[in-house]
Amino acid sequence: MIRLLSDNPEKTTYTPDEIENTLIWGDAFQVLPKFPSELTDMIFIDPPYFAQRSKYPIRRWGEKTTLYIWDEEWDEFEDFEHYDGFITALMTECMRIMKPNATIWVMGSYQNICRVGKIMQDLGFWFLSIFVWEKTNPTPNFFYLRPTNATEFLIWAVKDKSVKDFVYNHEYAKLAIPPRFKIPVNIWEIPICNSNVSERLKDEEGKPLHPTQKPEALLERVILISTREGDLILDPMCGTGTTGVVALRHNRRFVMVEKEKKYVDAAYERLKNSLPQPSIFG
Repeated sequence: MIRLLSDNPEKTTYTPDEIENTLIWGDAFQVLPKFPSELTDMIFIDPPYFAQRSKYPIRRWGEKTTLYIWDEEWDEFEDFEHYDGFITALMTECMRIMKPNATIWVMGSYQNICRVGKIMQDLGFWFLSIFVWEKTNPTPNFFYLRPTNATEFLIWAVKDKSVKDFVYNHEYAKLAIPPRFKIPVNIWEIPICNSNVSERLKDEEGKPLHPTQKPEALLERVILISTREGDLILDPMCGTGTTGVVALRHNRRFVMVEKEKKYVDAAYERLKNSLPQPSIFG
């Protein structure tokens, strides 16, 4: 059963049974402290990047027509000091919630990944790898001031360097080898979730609902490589709910948190309407 909860400020704790396969409408910084320690088998976080792109136009490849203007309040911070404080608080709470052998995946781009990585290492996280998401159809840079950014990054880590029994499914990793390699590598070639694919959610005007919706293929690799069936996955800033959709598809449990109401509504409908789909791994 999939559940939708609205976080109540008067509620002080959530039990594991209350939050299994649940989408919680609320602020992660208010919700996560109510979770028990050592709860999750894996955490996936796609945090704000602090891209500093206010009023930035997003366009299709080969076109000058603007699809939408990047104007997202959730990605705005006063300065790097405030952004670093945001990431530090988030990572500290996630470390508490992780089981001793749990892993965590944190996404980023050139704007923030170095800052996020330093903060994580300062907190004691031990990096297992940094994956490169190589976009096969990146959004072009029409201003011609620099090359098109065709990559994002995923830090994969454990709580500290002593952790040895984390989940790594090598057989799935072998099925995600880019054609130019013969062994599993930390490079994934996956197209972005653009407006031409059916999984892309759109608003009533036909424009992308969320500017950074991640493709299901990306989450499928993350989940299948680093979890087992029945594991509990936390996504504390879930956006349109891709993590939950993929988790259900592969018999994993999830708990997701999102504070933007329009994304919560869309994610819940998406979860309710999700049907089993063929795996990218066959």
